Amino acid sequence: MTDTTRDTDEPSLDQTPAQRQAPEQQSTGRHRLPDQGQSADQHWKVVPAPEQQPAEAGRMDLRTTTAMNVGRMAASLSQRLGLGSGGMIGGRLALTLQPKLLQQLATGRRVVMVTGTNGKTTTTQMVAEAMRAQAPAVSNATGANMLDGHVAALLTRLDAPFAALEVDELHLAQVTGRFEPAAILLLNLSRDQLDRVGEVRTVAASLKRALAQAPGAQVIANRDDPNIVFAAADHPNVTWVSGGVRWRDDALNCPRCGAFIGDVDRDWRCQCGLARPPADWKVTDTGVIDGAGTHHELALALPGHVNRVNATFALAAALHLGGEEAPALARIRRISQAAGRYDTIRLGGRRVRLLLAKNPASWLEMLDLVSGSDEPLVLVVNSREADGYDVSWLWDVDFEMLRGRRVQVAGDRALDLAVRLRYAGVQANVASTVEVALGGTQGGLPDVIANYTAFRDVLTRSRT
Repeated sequence: MTDTTRDTDEPSLDQTPAQRQAPEQQSTGRHRLPDQGQSADQHWKVVPAPEQQPAEAGRMDLRTTTAMNVGRMAASLSQRLGLGSGGMIGGRLALTLQPKLLQQLATGRRVVMVTGTNGKTTTTQMVAEAMRAQAPAVSNATGANMLDGHVAALLTRLDAPFAALEVDELHLAQVTGRFEPAAILLLNLSRDQLDRVGEVRTVAASLKRALAQAPGAQVIANRDDPNIVFAAADHPNVTWVSGGVRWRDDALNCPRCGAFIGDVDRDWRCQCGLARPPADWKVTDTGVIDGAGTHHELALALPGHVNRVNATFALAAALHLGGEEAPALARIRRISQAAGRYDTIRLGGRRVRLLLAKNPASWLEMLDLVSGSDEPLVLVVNSREADGYDVSWLWDVDFEMLRGRRVQVAGDRALDLAVRLRYAGVQANVASTVEVALGGTQGGLPDVIANYTAFRDVLTRSRT
């Protein structure tokens, strides 16, 4: 195993690896030509880095040890006081005391980073479970997907040789600036929290820079999303997954030149040369077909086509890291919920199924999931900082598929949602709380679809 960490302070996200070298390395160069005084027949060879073990196997300096202990104590205190999982505060304090802690904790581990607009948390859990078929693996299961959350996750078990880490799309470049992951999964890109994240093309450009900083990583990417293809096309090691495109409105124009692409369900090719690459894995209605043409039955506990796509990414990552298909798939199949997503909970005296939808693309997937059902349906929308304050995206969601079905709406922006549903021809009752909304339904197992903070609030109340 080569040393994939980068001993650097705070590198610029726009710098190349060569620009981030120390000044003396730039002037002398490890790969310069022999001096004139050297023998002309001298041969040069690459010497691999010494085999390294996870952080616990080596000796830590006092600063690093102190940072780790403070981080663990802060996380533990947060949990005991009921303030949360402690992942963010513990990792943040540890990084403040030792800014190089992330790359130190990643040394000797095979780390899989998972990013994209939708599906990160579920796919990360699948990757972690698949890797645990081989050996212990750590993961930021609570969804703390920035550097502090990564540090907190890696601190949970220092001897674990594997890690599956969800990462915010705009923070992947910060990660690859510190160490090179074994694999990077690029799921999808679509508009999300425009007042915080910005336009999709900005995110795609950031992912492209991030991959340029990790040339040795294996990239597993969505070949059906032109924005992902743009980000990954120039990387030397890419495995392409095909699962189809349900949400197309952010992928109609070429992210490289802006020309109209058209139907992205087909093998598109832009005039600038960017094109849909051949698939290495193809998701079907029941499973996935690999590059050799072999069909693998998935039979997941999690519902929907979107989760077959997520499982395919996880399986491809596990096999790349040396795992065996049967035990990896067995663990993926057993997953029935991911941090509350798809879970059956008790709320207001009722058993309900809880679903997360936070942007037009994910709402479309969740509405697809429930559209063939006649179970009671509650929709909940907030617009707090973590959601994005702008809810104009409600008009991009195809709520028309709910016509003929009566729904209950709640949340901070229940009235906005009710207006949108009225224009879609959907009957809706506005309720002050989710519990009141559930009281207006009868029988069955209600589905509650909520955006981020609404989902979090409902899940918290169900556990008290």
